[in-house]
Amino acid sequence: MTTTLTVRPIAGSLGAELHGLDLAVLDDAGHQRLRDALREHMVVFLPGQHLSPEAHIELGRRFGEIEIHPYIQKLDAEHPEIVLLESEQGMTADVWHTDVTFSATPPQFSILNMLRCPPSGGDTMWSNQALVYESLSAPIRELLLGLTAVNTAAIFGHPEQRAEHPVVRAHPETGRASLFVNRQFTTRIVQLSKGESDALLGYLYAFSEQPQFNCRYRWTEGTIGIWDNRTTQHYVVNDFDGPRTISRVTILGDDPRPAGDPDRWPAYAPKGKSAAAAGG
Repeated sequence: MTTTLTVRPIAGSLGAELHGLDLAVLDDAGHQRLRDALREHMVVFLPGQHLSPEAHIELGRRFGEIEIHPYIQKLDAEHPEIVLLESEQGMTADVWHTDVTFSATPPQFSILNMLRCPPSGGDTMWSNQALVYESLSAPIRELLLGLTAVNTAAIFGHPEQRAEHPVVRAHPETGRASLFVNRQFTTRIVQLSKGESDALLGYLYAFSEQPQFNCRYRWTEGTIGIWDNRTTQHYVVNDFDGPRTISRVTILGDDPRPAGDPDRWPAYAPKGKSAAAAGG
């Protein structure tokens, strides 16, 4: 079915609202237009969809294999592919993050279905991490290439669940470089001392959260939001009262794992007595 797609940009850095696609009956041509818009804008919103759980899952399968999240509550036993994010259960992600970077292959895309939203507040913000990286000074960009960072699921009570990823990753489709660290899951840069890692990560987090890299979206019930998890971060504005309920389907990550420049330095090891105490 051919329809006219209208694209309304949300901000100068990223984000667009799309009109003219019915996600419940999306044909191949419509799916390609959706993918093209997502590649250009990184996060897209489609109001008035009101997808059933089955349609939500089917949309996810158009993008790839669906993740079964190891820690977050599911919609129900019949739909383990869908996680339920209820503010009344503490599921308000008011920390900047990229989803599931504690996995060796973090998700490609996430698809949110706004089921219930407050009368005001509860917006979500996204940050363009490719633009962030490009806006850093040349010496800092050069420093970051070849560094890797540890990400863990400590926030879920599982610090043993961890993965090491490039600090700067290349998008598998466009090749565009983007910053790939976040406050929620990144714990340290492997090649630096703890003090150096903490200082550099703190600077990168603060730099990437500046408003010129962001878009902010006001939800309505029935809206679907889809974003490229490989090149964005997001943040829920926790300024609301009352329930806010979202269901989410997440698309498993790239195979192979996130790509970046080859490591240029070994893992940091303290010298002298500290090194001996640490086992070398």
